[in-house]
Amino acid sequence: MNPADLDNLPLGLPEPNVVVTVQVNGRTVTEQVPARLHAADFLRHRLGLTGTHVGCEQGVCGMCTVLVDGEAVKSCLMLAAQLDGRRVETVESLATGEGLSPLQECFKQDHALQCGFCTPGFLMTATALAAGERKPSRAEIRDELAGVLCRCTGYEFIVGAVEAHLAAGGRSAADD
Repeated sequence: MNPADLDNLPLGLPEPNVVVTVQVNGRTVTEQVPARLHAADFLRHRLGLTGTHVGCEQGVCGMCTVLVDGEAVKSCLMLAAQLDGRRVETVESLATGEGLSPLQECFKQDHALQCGFCTPGFLMTATALAAGERKPSRAEIRDELAGVLCRCTGYEFIVGAVEAHLAAGGRSAADD
């Protein structure tokens, strides 16, 4: 069933399920899910990828940011059904084995986290930024990161960590 067809269902009927086949962190997953299940809930509760945090559930805080086909998206604003046939990367994809990714190392070295709740959103946004062809200015980095909110720290260390990562060549775990 196409998610757009849901608006035409009579009230009181059980929600239909859809089969979703998606590549998540390099692994192909096929699941039957409720048609209105949010992608964030699919990742967290069905696949156990709890690094995708849920904050506002309205696309404002950016805690649920993941990469879908290489683009940073807020997974609370997508349905799991929309992931069908696509490639998803979560924060769990960044670390390699026992070690941190170069971006995570920059966050650690530059003290760019405090409670850590917003960190996955920043890391995934920065991963998408690093995958781009251009070298953004500090102001452009700030603009890109503006979609993720942090309540603990100033953004100075976070911007600095992303800037350091990009200056070092912006390598991702996939590049290793």
